[in-house]
Amino acid sequence: MPPFSVNTTRLDPYKNFKWRVKWDGKYCYGGSKLTGLKRSTEVVEHRAGGDPSTAHKSPGRTKYEAITLERGLTQDLAFHDWAGLVWNFGAALGSEVSLASFRKNLYLELYNEAGQVVIAYKIYRCWVSEYQAMPDLDANANAIAIEHIKIENEGWERDTSVTEQQEPTLTTVNT
Repeated sequence: MPPFSVNTTRLDPYKNFKWRVKWDGKYCYGGSKLTGLKRSTEVVEHRAGGDPSTAHKSPGRTKYEAITLERGLTQDLAFHDWAGLVWNFGAALGSEVSLASFRKNLYLELYNEAGQVVIAYKIYRCWVSEYQAMPDLDANANAIAIEHIKIENEGWERDTSVTEQQEPTLTTVNT
């Protein structure tokens, strides 16, 4: 594992609006919202017969929450095609699910204000459990049509090889 570098001069936390997701070696087009990475570990309580009335606690199973990815509806078929690998309506009997390729590993990058990658996560064995191809349509609304996928995963880890780079400084040009 490479040494972790810390920018001791940065006081501001990173913003949550500059990020990208990559799968199959390509960036997902136009992601506008991504729910956070969350895991929780069950608590297993136990006690021995001779113990006082207090319980001991130890960790049990760990669960990784699903991730929802949203974006404006376009001609890009990435969401549609991935969701179709899990269940392809109208496919021949026995070929509704693509067991060989319905799981993908994702790579999430967070950028600082200067557009430099500062934090990244590897998200493992993901698959689409929910796909909304079209939003509710409303002729009286003034809104973007949003499609979304709900992505199940079996774990994630921070990519510690991504470290903060020296932040650029702006110089003024006198003319």
